Amino acid sequence: MIEYQIPDEYFFRLHHVRPRFKGDIENVLIYIAEEISRVGEKKTDEFISDVNAALFRYPGNAHRELKTINNWRTEISALFGFIEHTKTTDKPGRRAIELAHNQDLVECFKIFLYNFQYPGAHIKPKGVLEQIEHGVKFKPAQYILKLLKYANRDGGNSIGITKPEVCHCIFNDLRVTRDNEGVEKTWKRIMANRKNKVIYDQTGDVIRYAGDILDYLEIANLLKTYDSRMYYLNTLEEESIIKFCESTEWFDKYDDMIEERTGSLEKIKMYSTSWFSYVNRNMEDTDFSTDILAYIANSKEELQELKENAKNTKDAVLEDFIERDNVLEKRIATYYDKFTTKDIGDIGESLIHGHECMRMKLGGREDLIHLIKRIPTQFAVGYDISSIELDERKRYIEVKTTISSKPLHFNRIHLTKNEWNTANSTHDRYYVYRLLLSKSEKKLFLLQDPVGLYKKDMIDMIPSDGADITFDPKNVGRFEELLTWKN
Repeated sequence: MIEYQIPDEYFFRLHHVRPRFKGDIENVLIYIAEEISRVGEKKTDEFISDVNAALFRYPGNAHRELKTINNWRTEISALFGFIEHTKTTDKPGRRAIELAHNQDLVECFKIFLYNFQYPGAHIKPKGVLEQIEHGVKFKPAQYILKLLKYANRDGGNSIGITKPEVCHCIFNDLRVTRDNEGVEKTWKRIMANRKNKVIYDQTGDVIRYAGDILDYLEIANLLKTYDSRMYYLNTLEEESIIKFCESTEWFDKYDDMIEERTGSLEKIKMYSTSWFSYVNRNMEDTDFSTDILAYIANSKEELQELKENAKNTKDAVLEDFIERDNVLEKRIATYYDKFTTKDIGDIGESLIHGHECMRMKLGGREDLIHLIKRIPTQFAVGYDISSIELDERKRYIEVKTTISSKPLHFNRIHLTKNEWNTANSTHDRYYVYRLLLSKSEKKLFLLQDPVGLYKKDMIDMIPSDGADITFDPKNVGRFEELLTWKN
């Protein structure tokens, strides 16, 4: 067999920062996004100290060397733009704040990939200069999606691509990254290699950068894979894929230097702040928030059932509130009328509302179901759902929902001051329902009476604009099957 070789005049290896925590990247990013957001803007030394302290608190990091922690922080900042810099301060980037607030890792990776390009200030200035001198001007996620759309131009998504093919035929070939070769020519070359049974160098160090982008595209739900060998378009994300393919967004500060194939390190360094401002710009007009029900459904039938249940929950709430003919209830009804399958909070509460109703039904207390109510956050009662026990005692439920590609850790919850105070006043009637939605499963964890557990030294709590709770799920709380309401 012949090993594929890029002609020397076209060979140039692209690279970017590779996080040391890539195997645990979703857990790390959502944790540090929350921590950076709470640190807020501070003098650079203070900001670094506070973020490092948070990284030391991440599970498994307590005994790491400071150098390693510094590397984690700079990798997160460089690659994902979670930190913005001024002359004297550092502050949370918009992307970190969004992730902390939305709890949508799928959206986070879509936005990251939508902005990611070569060259960019995600690598050291010397590396940027090297790309400029080679004329590189390339958006990898956009090109890969365009290529796969072309390969599947007859419809469907049955044709995929491998990491070695992306590495050698796209990433390391200046015909693509410099000359913007059309996807039809690249695909023709890949197909010829397949026909001729050409092999590729699959050494980890060689294909890792192309492999990273494919893995991130999978986390973003734009691609799917069954064995990490072949990556296919996820046709359920057609709207987002079109946005990527049609995008003209580009960080253009390097363009004059790229055209001249020369530049200076001083000028490149000067544009570093502009790069982080660019990746943290307002992108409200480009909505990449996840359609949660479509994301977690295992089939079209399950998707239809989930949407019907969500709609029934909304309609029941509206009907109940409107019938009361009360000004406050009408305001709540108006709030619910904005229900969307892209609002993680709404969907999480809807799923838990259905869970609670089914719990009553299975317990033989259908007569109590009408007492289970969702309460909008804007009314600041400190919980999301007013529920009921089989013995008719009250149950106050705060729902914390996160969406990710892989299941996340359960050992950390943040409660606002209002939520913590409500938990303190309602004691064992207060529950936190931690709902984690991923491609493979829906996991529900219940923590009862968090303030009481803290007073008994059974959980840890750090005051932080509320309360950061950490605990061992083996010792407190319990997992429950998420019940689906069936009328």
